[in-house]
Amino acid sequence: MHNKSLAELSASLQSGEISSVELTQHFLERIKRHDSALNSFVTVTEEQALSAARQADQLIATGQAGQLTGIPIAQKDIFCTEGIRTACGSKMLDNFISPYSATVVEKLDTAGMPLLGKLNMDEFAMGSSNETSFYGPVKNPWDLERVPGGSSGGSAAAVAARLAPIATGTDTGGSIRQPASLCGLTGIKPTYGRVSRWGMIAFASSLDQAGVLGHSAADCALVLGAMAGFDAKDSTSIDRETPDYSASLSTPLEGLKIGLPKEYFDEGLDSGVGKVVDTAIERYRTLGAEVIEISLPNTHLAVPAYYVIAPAECSSNLSRFDGVRYGYRCKDPKDLTDMYERSRGEAFGAEVKNRIMIGTYALSAGYYDAYYLKAQKVRRLISDDFKRAFEQVDVIMGPTSPVTAFKIGEKADDPISMYLSDIYTIAVNLAGLPGMSIPAGLVEGLPAGLQLIGNAFEEGKLLNIAHQFQQVTDWHLQSPAAFA
Repeated sequence: MHNKSLAELSASLQSGEISSVELTQHFLERIKRHDSALNSFVTVTEEQALSAARQADQLIATGQAGQLTGIPIAQKDIFCTEGIRTACGSKMLDNFISPYSATVVEKLDTAGMPLLGKLNMDEFAMGSSNETSFYGPVKNPWDLERVPGGSSGGSAAAVAARLAPIATGTDTGGSIRQPASLCGLTGIKPTYGRVSRWGMIAFASSLDQAGVLGHSAADCALVLGAMAGFDAKDSTSIDRETPDYSASLSTPLEGLKIGLPKEYFDEGLDSGVGKVVDTAIERYRTLGAEVIEISLPNTHLAVPAYYVIAPAECSSNLSRFDGVRYGYRCKDPKDLTDMYERSRGEAFGAEVKNRIMIGTYALSAGYYDAYYLKAQKVRRLISDDFKRAFEQVDVIMGPTSPVTAFKIGEKADDPISMYLSDIYTIAVNLAGLPGMSIPAGLVEGLPAGLQLIGNAFEEGKLLNIAHQFQQVTDWHLQSPAAFA
C-alpha cells in the first residue's frame, strides 16, 4: 500500500478496498518501525491522525469526498499546527504549542488529509544538510551515513522511506529541491506568492515559499492544487486563480524549447551527476524537445547575494524570539538585558547565531549601502537574466545539486562548501520563480536530480514537463532497499 501513487490510494479508498483508518494506521506503523533509524519525525500525531481518518471515512461513505480525502500527509515542522508543538527545529520553540494553524495546514485539513505528524528540519530552515536541527540530524534512507539535504530533510527522508505518501516543505534557497535530489524524490517550489506564507515561521520573508515533496509530478500536482491560492491574511500572497495542475499533465512536449545554462555545467559539477543530467536531457530530445544553450551570466553572484539578503531578513524575523512572550526563557535572569542575551544565546544553535550576526552587520548603519543594498541590486540583475532567457526558451534545465548526498559531518567545518551545495537553486528564489527537482538517475547507488525552472506562475508547465519524463522513465518509482 505504501508504494501506491496518490491517485491509486484515492481509488482504493473510494472503492472500499481500504479505509482511511487502515491506510493511516499502516503509515503510523511504518513510522514506529523505521523512523528510529531516520529521525525524520519530531512529533507523531497518532491520535489526531486516526480521528481525522475516521472523519474522512464518513465523507467517503456519504459521497462527499474529494480526491485527497483520507490520504495521510506529514507537515514540515515550520508550519504552525493548532494544539500541536511547532518547534521549527529549534530549542527556542521546543515548548511552543501553536494556538492556530497555518493556511497551508488548514487547506490540507479541509481537503481531508489526516496529519501523521511534524517533520524534522534544519533549525529555522537554516541549512543545506539537515544537520543543524536541535533534534539531531536526519539520515538519508539511501545511505544512513549520509545527509538527506536541507532544510526539508525530514520531509524528504520520510517520503523516500515510504513513512508518508507525501509531505510539505519550504524552499528559501533550494530547501525543497536539494533534498528531493539527494533522496530521489520529486519536489516543487512554486512561484513566490502562489502559496500562502501565513503561519509558516519566517526565515527570509522575500525568499521563503511552501511546496511539496512526493514521488511523482502527478502526486505533487494534486497536493499543490489543494495548497495554492490567494490568502488575504498573507500580504505577499498573489490574487491569481489556481489552475487545475492535474489537467495539463498529459500535454505532449513536441516543440518544447529547453534552455541549458552554460554556467550550470562548470567544473564544480560532479562528473557522475553531469552524466545523469545529460542522459535526462537526451530523453527530452526523444520526446520532441529542442535544446538550446543559454547564458545566465550573473549566476556566480547568486550565492554571495543570497548570503547577504537571507541573513539580513532572518536577523529581523528572529528578533521576536526574545524570551518574553513565548518560547525558551533562561533561568533566573538578573535583569531584562540578561534575559534577552541568555535566552537567545542558550536557545539558538550555531548556524542561526552566525546568520543573525551576519545579517545584523549587513543592515547596520555603516554597511547597509555597501552590502544589503548592493545585494538587492545584484538580485535584480539575476532576475533580468531569467527574463531574457525566457524570451528564448520555455523551460530551463540543469543539475539540482552539484553532488549526491555527502556523509554526515563531512562539511561541518567547511561552511563555504556547504553553502555551495545550493549554487544551482538559490537564483530561482532570488528571482521568485517556480522550480522543480525530479529523479534522473543514480550515481554509485545515490540519487541525482534534474532541475526544471519555469517562468513565473508556470508551475503547471513544469509539472507537465516532469510528468512526461516520468512516463518514459522509472527513476521516481525506485526506493531505498531497506525501506521498500
